[in-house]
Amino acid sequence: MFELPDETIAVRDMAQAFAAEKIAPHAQRWDEERHLPVDVLREAAALGMAGLYVREESGGTGLTRLDAATVFEALAYGCPTISAFLSIHNMVAWMIDRFGNDAQRAEHLPALLTMERIASYCLTEPGSGSDAAALSTRAVRDNAGYVLNGTKQFISGAGVSDLYLTMVRTGDDGPGGVSAMLIARDTPGLSFGPNEKKMGWNAQPTRQVIMQDARIPAAALLGEEGQGFRFAMAGLDGGRLNIAACSLGGAQRALDIALDYVRQRRAFGRPVADFQATQFRLADMATELEVARSFLWRACARLDARAPDATQFCAMAKRFITDTGSRVADEALQLLGGYGYLADYGVEKIVRDLRVHRILEGTNEIMRVIIARGLLKI
Repeated sequence: MFELPDETIAVRDMAQAFAAEKIAPHAQRWDEERHLPVDVLREAAALGMAGLYVREESGGTGLTRLDAATVFEALAYGCPTISAFLSIHNMVAWMIDRFGNDAQRAEHLPALLTMERIASYCLTEPGSGSDAAALSTRAVRDNAGYVLNGTKQFISGAGVSDLYLTMVRTGDDGPGGVSAMLIARDTPGLSFGPNEKKMGWNAQPTRQVIMQDARIPAAALLGEEGQGFRFAMAGLDGGRLNIAACSLGGAQRALDIALDYVRQRRAFGRPVADFQATQFRLADMATELEVARSFLWRACARLDARAPDATQFCAMAKRFITDTGSRVADEALQLLGGYGYLADYGVEKIVRDLRVHRILEGTNEIMRVIIARGLLKI
């Protein structure tokens, strides 16, 4: 694949225009004020960006994973934090469409697709991050439904989101005992920790989700008991492509800022762009981003085709592209020198935002585990 289809280009251009007008001018202020712009997210939803790969018959936009990746890259050029938040919401909406029943789709999707209601994804716990199958939040069945006890950690949107797609243990230890539950924010016994103070991603809240004898109806179970871990991993395949796309968009913005700067900045009587050391660094940064983008498109194609090696390709893309994006953003900061360290130029925010991409949606070390298992057939 060397050229994007015309339809994909049109979708990407729409997202670029939206990011330039609605996101980029405000990203620095949102970061400083730790403000989640729900009104802007709803404007994005009105353009179809809250259900990008939810099926059209379910009310979604019905795009491919490749289409979605170009959207998230374009939005991340305006702000990686906002793009990543929208990615999480899209993942939950897709999981309800893909694994839910007709009643659940009818109950949840209309409001999610307009972002009248916002969704969060709850997998990680204080004692289980990379070892996700070791989660301990438990749901006990009784005549009225389920009673939940446990805590989820590092949940984007917690306290703001209206719906929490939560992985809980309904059976024995291991992945086979995990189920997926749809939990409303107003559920009795559900509460939230304080907003975490973070290095980046400040425009979206991150809190614990705490369940203390939280009672939900039996109809809140997504799919069947014991299927939750499979659902979680399927959601993360797409989530890894999306977060890779967010890294690309942020890193491309950092590179473009650096290009403008070195053309204007003078040192030793000439523009910094005239120095071969600068030119070589810029050449490497641009090359690395183009290689990353090409591989992202290929990984998207594997997931769209439901290829047997799609999970491996998603892990490769996430590992390589988030590492590359973080490195390119840091190189951009270095090219700006002391000015890169100032908030005014926007690069230091990108560096802070992209750093977490190497941790979430599965750490890059876990991506290597997934890739190696695919290679060794273990």
